[in-house]
Amino acid sequence: MIKQFDSSYAGHIDLENVGYLGTPVNSRRYGNDQLITAHHKAEAQAQTMDRLGYGAFWMAEHHFQPEGTECLPNIIMLAVHLSHLTKRLKFHTGFNITPMWHPLRLAEDFAVADILTNGRVVFGVGRGYHTREVETFGSPLIDQVANRELFEEQVDIIFKAFNEESFSHQGKYYTLPPEVPYRGYTLKELTLVPRPKTLPVECWQPIQSGTARALDFMAKHGIQGVIGGGSAEGGVTDKIMREWQAAHERIGKNLELGERMAIGFQFHVAKSKEAGMKEAAKYYEENMKMFGELRLVKALTDEQIEAMRDPRLVPGAKLPRIEDAVRAGGFLTGTPDDIIEQLKALEKRYPGLSRVTVAQPLGLPLSLCLEQLEWFAKDVMPAFKAA
Repeated sequence: MIKQFDSSYAGHIDLENVGYLGTPVNSRRYGNDQLITAHHKAEAQAQTMDRLGYGAFWMAEHHFQPEGTECLPNIIMLAVHLSHLTKRLKFHTGFNITPMWHPLRLAEDFAVADILTNGRVVFGVGRGYHTREVETFGSPLIDQVANRELFEEQVDIIFKAFNEESFSHQGKYYTLPPEVPYRGYTLKELTLVPRPKTLPVECWQPIQSGTARALDFMAKHGIQGVIGGGSAEGGVTDKIMREWQAAHERIGKNLELGERMAIGFQFHVAKSKEAGMKEAAKYYEENMKMFGELRLVKALTDEQIEAMRDPRLVPGAKLPRIEDAVRAGGFLTGTPDDIIEQLKALEKRYPGLSRVTVAQPLGLPLSLCLEQLEWFAKDVMPAFKAA
């Protein structure tokens, strides 16, 4: 039963000339004065959400994006700042890309944030999907096998550091601590200083491929899962939900369908479904231009991706449309009653699901973003308060 609504923001600035016929992503370039407005947008959204009763604000770690699409490089630091501007809202670091960190630096930084905010910053980990980011920091991404091996070893280390008063680790990528002389003895163990105050650490991770290996790893560490793109009945979400249950059954835990999961949707409240699709279409298309290129939309062909790079090719290409996403259940739009109806159906399908994340598509101006957050909170969320 849905009990909490969150919202997410990956750090885009207000973009002009959006949509398939607009400026190609690779042709966008912005100066620093414009890029830093992403942080001001985060402040405004957090304060609005705190006032309106949202549960958590999810932010994503990204680097080196002068295109203005994902401009928040240190979400732990930003979360601490935002906690000082708000009263109760929690801040999900969704997600810290561990291959771009030393695992102990990430563990330390989160522990400090947990202490300074009295538990209002929530931990999250991910493997990354931008080669420009991950490979620049000296870690593998093109080699997906190596990326997963590194990620898993790093997460193992992080949880040791969180949960054990002293620890050591020997693996393929890390020997911690190194056996070096220190103050008259040979170093054998380390202690994270400080460790988080809030234990056990709540941790979330995005689910993309949903392999048995990935789900087993998450279950082992008690990591909760996030599925983006909404939920189409009978589709990939149903498959992942059942395999998630199976992964927990393998370690002796029985979960309701949807338990320890969150589902993310894009949304746009409007006077009708037709009006919502018309108003949000160009922002949906901008989202597809950004994420399709990164192979996060698996159904796209090479020809479709090429067309999204060049507006001249758009008229002859059959590109994904917002109508398709609405029909499939991945984009919520229409009147508040329309959206409530879809979410109530989601509750029935996944009775263990307790939280939903609603996000707004790429490039949406701040004024419209705040208006949408307000409308959703006032006219959709109350239908779930009795839960």
